[in-house]
Amino acid sequence: MRVAAWVTLGLAILFALAPFVADPFAGFESDMLPIPQDNAPIIPAGYAFSIWGVIYLWLLVSGIFGVVKRAEDPDWHRARVPLIPSLAVGAAWLFIANVSVLWATITIWIMLIFALAALYVTPSTDRLLIRGPVGLYAGWLSAASFVSLGVWLAGNFYVTDEVNWALILLPSATVLATLVMIIKPRVPEYGLAVTWAFAAIAIKNFAELDLWSVAFLATACATGMALITIRAYRLRRMIL
Repeated sequence: MRVAAWVTLGLAILFALAPFVADPFAGFESDMLPIPQDNAPIIPAGYAFSIWGVIYLWLLVSGIFGVVKRAEDPDWHRARVPLIPSLAVGAAWLFIANVSVLWATITIWIMLIFALAALYVTPSTDRLLIRGPVGLYAGWLSAASFVSLGVWLAGNFYVTDEVNWALILLPSATVLATLVMIIKPRVPEYGLAVTWAFAAIAIKNFAELDLWSVAFLATACATGMALITIRAYRLRRMIL
């Protein structure tokens, strides 16, 4: 268990350092896809990606606390087992995303699956030091995975365009996020990250693209997730 604690911290450090080491990533380049996706409607407004700073820092704090205070805690260890592969893939994701949209999509889904597995077994004790950061991380990945999938599908299949892919995948992401919050109803951090992503998609489509169908759908998804998140916060307070 102590080794796993140190591995988790080491990977959290590598994950946080990746943006400083990898080539800058500002979205997939046009020449990476048969159908260029310079500004796909499913991609959130740029400011939304600042949430990564909070995620990196919170996971680092969690990793440090885990090594210092919870290295031999079996409840923490159960969460570390799936979190380790998620962070390992995450540390390499920026390098992958600069090369291949397909592999970036596959790997971000792998990150998501392991992050959700980690969230499922996070202990209720020390929740702000393990369930909170893992929830925020998994929440953002839940939205980002569908964003990446939407870009890849729109960039490879002529059957429909990027607008319709956004209209299909936004409700799909909402269904997944809702199911997660039904299974883990006291993790408002998860819902907050998903709401943040949906709101940024809505704002971008209102302000930049004038795509009202996507904008209103994203607004509806964000509103629904916000209500579920408020409920999760109230439930969490009931057990504090």
